[in-house]
Amino acid sequence: MLTRHKINASVSPKGSLETLSQREVQQLRETGSGSVYALFRQCALAILNTGSHSDNAKTILEAYPDFEVKIHQQDRGIRLELINAPADAFVDGEMIASTREMLFSALRDIVYTQSELENKRVDVDSSSGLTDYVFHLLRNARTLRAGAEPKMVVCWGGHSISTEEYKYTKKVGHELGLRALDVCTGCGPGVMKGPMKGATISHAKQRIVGARYLGLTEPGIIAAEAPNPIVNELVILPDIEKRLEAFVRIGHGIIIFPGGAGTAEEFLYLLGILMHPDNAELPFPLVLTGPLSAEPYLQQLHDFIGATLGREAQNRYVLIPNDPAAVARHMAAGIKAVKQFRRERNDAFHFNWLLKIDESFQYPFEPTHEAMASLNLTREQPTHELAANLRRAFSGIVAGNVKAHGIQLIEEHGPYELRGDKSIMQPLDRLLQAFVEQHRMKLPGGSAYEPCYRVVS
Repeated sequence: MLTRHKINASVSPKGSLETLSQREVQQLRETGSGSVYALFRQCALAILNTGSHSDNAKTILEAYPDFEVKIHQQDRGIRLELINAPADAFVDGEMIASTREMLFSALRDIVYTQSELENKRVDVDSSSGLTDYVFHLLRNARTLRAGAEPKMVVCWGGHSISTEEYKYTKKVGHELGLRALDVCTGCGPGVMKGPMKGATISHAKQRIVGARYLGLTEPGIIAAEAPNPIVNELVILPDIEKRLEAFVRIGHGIIIFPGGAGTAEEFLYLLGILMHPDNAELPFPLVLTGPLSAEPYLQQLHDFIGATLGREAQNRYVLIPNDPAAVARHMAAGIKAVKQFRRERNDAFHFNWLLKIDESFQYPFEPTHEAMASLNLTREQPTHELAANLRRAFSGIVAGNVKAHGIQLIEEHGPYELRGDKSIMQPLDRLLQAFVEQHRMKLPGGSAYEPCYRVVS
């Protein structure tokens, strides 16, 4: 079991956090809404656990069973009392500045999300209503900056990658920073840290002040992937679908690095959106890249997309192996095209309103055994809908690998079953098997990977 030194402390927000009403404080207290308190406790523990090498939410929660957060309302705002908190979050009794910022970002986002839902200001029954909800969540977090030039590059990839792959992500980040581009990731370790780390050096070289290192996460992920300390803007979205929509609405281009099932999920999500007929003319630079050692992975993912979604999907991205400068140049040129396109159509630079996202990509998918077994993985549907269902399949595998609830379901009921056309299931099985062979799946306790899924064709 993971064990660490613990500490008791009292912290107040540095900078500004909207004062909370008595009702909001009550919501967060254990004696108030238990579910809201539990959510904040889980996110707070993950943030305080930054730097942990564990990627198992259940393990982290079990390591600190006596961790508590008490919220005190004061005339000048709020104060958090932390009991049995991870001592690594403190230096000489003072909480590390980035950790304190992220802790209160979590409080801000969880309170606002709950408030919006309770006041019924969210139209969850329409696609436009869900997009509007994502917009308001980001605006409340002060993430949207009207008038700022397009330069936000989203980087997706694995949280547990090889040293060579991690170094490569830093090189790409360095090249992005030299071109004055900002970085947005899922805020955790691995690919979510490397590009930010590389960009910090090149931003310093270029004397760029106020560079942005934006991290977007959600409660089910943050417990398994604690934020890395380079993140200077943290936003916690309510679920994976809101998080993914936030990425593609904010980002002006996306780079896909090596990863595992979670990376494949993100890739399929974006391809499914870009393949919607309404997005045919919309520019969105998308690069698949990695070091020389990752070329087999890149080719396998490329082949899987060709075998399941076809050449049209492959045409929506470029494959640039082992060339960080070429990746950054392509991204910079692509973002210029995005800027021109939005200017001509009077679309905002800070939020991609013109991008059509079908409802099938917006509603949360609960990966129960029944839901996974009933996914439509056949060719009797439009290609962008097949992409949506393949994305859900990978989402379930991610849940079964690293999310506490998913792990529990697998322990209780055994592996998920995935069924579909042979021409889809065989490439899917090959890709997943390759992930296992390349150690791209989570390895519980360092032991051999035990699949949380079974492919049936």
